[in-house]
Amino acid sequence: MQENKSRRLSAGRLWEYALKSLSARAQSIGELREKLRRRAERVGDIEPVLARLKDIGYLNDKRFAESFASARLSNQGLGRMRVVQELRVRRVAPAVAERTVEKVYQEVDEQKLIEDFIRRKYRTAPREGLFQDRKDLASAYRRMARAGFRTGGIVTALKRFAKDPELLDGFEPPEEAAEE
Repeated sequence: MQENKSRRLSAGRLWEYALKSLSARAQSIGELREKLRRRAERVGDIEPVLARLKDIGYLNDKRFAESFASARLSNQGLGRMRVVQELRVRRVAPAVAERTVEKVYQEVDEQKLIEDFIRRKYRTAPREGLFQDRKDLASAYRRMARAGFRTGGIVTALKRFAKDPELLDGFEPPEEAAEE
């Protein structure tokens, strides 16, 4: 069975493999290209397969990015930066990723999105005193930064939910979050 998994595929089999792969999960052109590269008998067979998939509408990075960004927004409530980063990991061109995320998020109130995120992740209604000290604030900041929210919005939300909002005076984002 293991031998079968590493078997290289001819052009016809590569087409079938690409269709099967796309039927399992939507993918970007770059993701599928990489999968095909690992399985192709000849590298020259990859681009014709991708071109054919694009021609019949099975492969479209703009449509993929829109669907992906919309799902991340509605299902997980993630911030813009996280969605752009995930699209890049999925090998969508940076310009396409950024334009698409901007379009999907254009009417979104980021502050409300952050507050909804806090409600979900901390299982509480907004109230004063949720974050008790600098350690809680730093931890919450990191969590929200990983979720893709901007520093200004995060700090505004933290001030609203902190037991003592003055703890945020001169607040410096934790180093590992600032690097993201």
